[in-house]
Amino acid sequence: MLAERALTTVMRQMNRRYLALSHFGGTSLPAPRSGKKYLLYVHIPFCQRLCPYCSFNRFPFSEERAVPYFVRLREEMRMVAALGYDFDSMYVGGGTPTIMLDELCRTIDLARELFSIKEVSSETNPNHLIPEYVDELVDRVQRFSVGVQSFDDSLLKQMDRHDKYGSGEQIVERLQSIEGRFHSLNVDMIFNFPSQTPEMLARDVELLRASGCNQTTFYPLMASPVVNRQLAKTVGRVDYAREARFYEQLSTGLTNDGLFEHATAWTFSRKAGGMIDEYIVDYEEYVGVGSGAFSYVDGAIYVNTFSLRDYGTLIGEGRMSVSAWREFGHKEQMRYRFLMQLFGLTLDKRDFERDFGTSIDRGLFMEMSYMRAVGGFDRDDDEALTLTAKGRYLMVAMMREFFVGVNQVRDQARGALTTEEKDLLFGTGEACSAEAGAPPAGVR
Repeated sequence: MLAERALTTVMRQMNRRYLALSHFGGTSLPAPRSGKKYLLYVHIPFCQRLCPYCSFNRFPFSEERAVPYFVRLREEMRMVAALGYDFDSMYVGGGTPTIMLDELCRTIDLARELFSIKEVSSETNPNHLIPEYVDELVDRVQRFSVGVQSFDDSLLKQMDRHDKYGSGEQIVERLQSIEGRFHSLNVDMIFNFPSQTPEMLARDVELLRASGCNQTTFYPLMASPVVNRQLAKTVGRVDYAREARFYEQLSTGLTNDGLFEHATAWTFSRKAGGMIDEYIVDYEEYVGVGSGAFSYVDGAIYVNTFSLRDYGTLIGEGRMSVSAWREFGHKEQMRYRFLMQLFGLTLDKRDFERDFGTSIDRGLFMEMSYMRAVGGFDRDDDEALTLTAKGRYLMVAMMREFFVGVNQVRDQARGALTTEEKDLLFGTGEACSAEAGAPPAGVR
């Protein structure tokens, strides 16, 4: 699609400017603004094995690394509370958040003590869809998100997930076994794998519809240059030329009979008003705790250190773990609002003008002209913007490139890791304990 190729080129150029971070010399995030709503993001960077397509901060699991990490994570939450932040929503991502169930429960329980948490979202993997995990989480977590990626056994084997998590049919059975246990059961999927065929995608949609989930998020395969090289060695090179066709196929397959409807450009829900997958749609600003977490506060992005060792040291010294940041200008903040709200399917023009002191047509003339020229808007009046089917796909492409840019930031952060920590990610070594900055015995 010509419109997508032009958009991709522009987004990549903009990412190079917008996501060029600087060293952060402070000791904590800024204090919250009165009346502002924030979300709490908590990052658990441990997995039993590392998936080749994942760009998030993650390390191979060991109790020696994980237990001190969880303790420091809860200390950082207390620092955030001391700054005056409060949250009614919490998102736990990874990694694999459920990798140490007792530590995860302890962390959620503390968050509910410190903040006004009303809803908790947590990611997990299919092997944890068993009673001993679900029974502990069902009263703590409202939205459970399961990383499935595909039900196709050949793709699961390419991703090194078949032996870890079982066949596609086994995963469907596990999903069906917990139907109705959570307010929202989301299944994360990926489309546009190099070896994926339309028939494979159709089968994924069919099994997803039978799984009992009430929400699904279909991400396009996306990766930074470093992860792209790893992908090329395992599942092949990404071809964006067929992405639009695959998106149209899955979108039609999910929504044509009304079983699912669009909740965001790439999230589909069985019920309107449910907890959607992307917290950045409901909460423009958020605070991230944990190694590798991001915060977006008062027009600036903050990135926590990716080093487990440095994370433990910083928190142990009473400092927050931010290592880099970038303050966005007025125009950049307008573009961020444009992207996030349209990705969430509706942009309120009145709120835009109130918050930025200019209409969206004056503030973002080029962006608005482009979307109108390619037929991206369905509703375009004095009050709001909504999207056509083509517009939804263009938002998918824009978000893909936005996250590719964020993944490049993650690659840069990994470049600053110690040799031992790099060996954990890219080699075979088991060096690098979490001893530096570890808490005193008995501290929880």
